[in-house]
Amino acid sequence: MSVLTITKENFKTEVVESDKPVLLDFWASWCAPCMMQSPIVDEFAEERSDIKVGKVNVDEQPELASAFSVQSIPTLVVIEGGVTKEVLVGLHTKEQIAEQYK
Repeated sequence: MSVLTITKENFKTEVVESDKPVLLDFWASWCAPCMMQSPIVDEFAEERSDIKVGKVNVDEQPELASAFSVQSIPTLVVIEGGVTKEVLVGLHTKEQIAEQYK
């Protein structure tokens, strides 16, 4: 499944009302660890059609970053049924991400 760009405009529809678990990747273009995390998240999205994956640019969507108390990036947020289940701060492997969906 392709990675979605999540904004405050589509957040409710794509995340809160999603019938699948959601992985959100909070990132910024100037963040080197985010650039390392990005291809891992992309690969995870391609392999897991049972999970919706979205990316949130913290510079363009400060309201969403604030709503999730993102203070360091990259931050990955696991959401199921509109509820935050896990927050992973820093660079993570695909295996570490997959552990959140067992």
